[in-house]
Amino acid sequence: MEKVIIIRYAEIHLKGKNRGYFERVFSINLERAMRGIRHELHRTSGRYLMANFPEERAGEICGRIARVFGVHSYSEGFCVPNDLESIFAAAKAVAPREGTFKVQTHRADKRYPLTSMELSAEIGGRLLGEFPALKVDVHEPEHTVFLDLRENGTALVFGSFERGAGGMPVGTSGKGLLLISGGIDSPVAGYMMAKRGMTVELLHFHSYPYTNEGAKEKVKELAKLLGRYSLSARLTTLNVAHIQEEIHRTCAAELNVTLLRRFMFRLAEKMAYELGAKCLVTGESLGQVASQTIEGITSSNAVVKLPVLRPLIGFDKEEIVLLAKKIGTYETSVLPYEDCCTVFLPDFPAIKPKLSFIEEEERKLDVEALLREALATKETFEL
Repeated sequence: MEKVIIIRYAEIHLKGKNRGYFERVFSINLERAMRGIRHELHRTSGRYLMANFPEERAGEICGRIARVFGVHSYSEGFCVPNDLESIFAAAKAVAPREGTFKVQTHRADKRYPLTSMELSAEIGGRLLGEFPALKVDVHEPEHTVFLDLRENGTALVFGSFERGAGGMPVGTSGKGLLLISGGIDSPVAGYMMAKRGMTVELLHFHSYPYTNEGAKEKVKELAKLLGRYSLSARLTTLNVAHIQEEIHRTCAAELNVTLLRRFMFRLAEKMAYELGAKCLVTGESLGQVASQTIEGITSSNAVVKLPVLRPLIGFDKEEIVLLAKKIGTYETSVLPYEDCCTVFLPDFPAIKPKLSFIEEEERKLDVEALLREALATKETFEL
C-alpha cells in the first residue's frame, strides 16, 4: 500500500487545447518546490501523485505543495490496486475509529463492475464491521472516506481535501518587475501577481548611507519569503541617495517624494528591459499616502511606456495586512528599519501636484546623469 499525496489543479482545466502547456509548467513548478526532498511525481488524468517520498517529511511536502500556484486541493492518502481487498485495507488506514462517517466514491473508470453507490456501500459496511464505534451519516458526517477509481486500474483512498493556493502556474503569464520596499504592501502585490501566473523579478531602491544595511537585509528576507510562492527570488538593488540629495537641494520641498518616484519608475523601466520584464508592478493603494493619489500615480506613469500593474489599488490597509499575515511576510515587513522614501520626507508633501509644475521643477535636474549614477550602483542577489 503506497503512501501518496494527491494533487489537483485549479484553473488549468479551463484552458482547452492549450492545457498541455499549462500542465507542463505546473509539473515543473511542483518539481521546483520539492527541491532537496526525494520524491517521484506522476501525472494521471486531472491528477498528480507525489510518491516515493520519506513519510516523515509528508507534512513538509504538503506545506510546500500548498504554496504552489495552480494547486486547487491536495490530499494525503494511498494508491492501491482497485480490487476490494486492497481498497478496504487503505480505507481502514484513513477511516476514523469512532464518530459518524460516510464513504464517497468517484468512479472515473466506468468499466468497474460496481457502481459508485455500490462500492461506497460495500466499503462502508466493511468499515462498520471493523470499527463498532462508527455510525453512518450520509448527510452531515463528521468524517468522509473518499474513494477515487482511476482509469489505470488503481484507486486513490484518502480522508480529506486540503485547499491549495489556487491561481495559475507561475511562468504562464509573462514576467513583471516588482518595486519592492521594506513595507507591508509590495510583497503582497508580488504574491498576487505570482498567483496569476506571472514570474516576478524584484527591484529595491535604498539610500545608503541614510538607510543602513539592516534595511537591505530586511528586503532580502522578504524576497526569500515571497520566493516560496514565486519559486525564485532574484533581487536587484539600486542606490538613489544622490538623487534624493539633488532633489532636496534643488527642487520644491513638497515634491520630494513625487520627483523621487518618477526617477524610480524610470530606473525600474530600464531594469525591466534588461531583465526581460513586460510590465512594472507596485504595491500602491489609491489614496493610502500622498504619492498614491490619482495625481501622484499619473505623474509616475507619465515617465514610462511599460504598463504598471497595481494589484492592491482598491484594497484598504486592513485587507492588505490580512493578506500579508496569511502569506507570512507581515512580521518581517513591520521590523523597524527605514526605507528610502522616509529620507528627506517633507512636512507637507504635495497631495494633488500638477504635472506641469512637476515637470518645471524636474527641469532643474540633470535627469540622465542622475539615472546613470544610480544604475552604476546595481547589485544583484540570488536568494
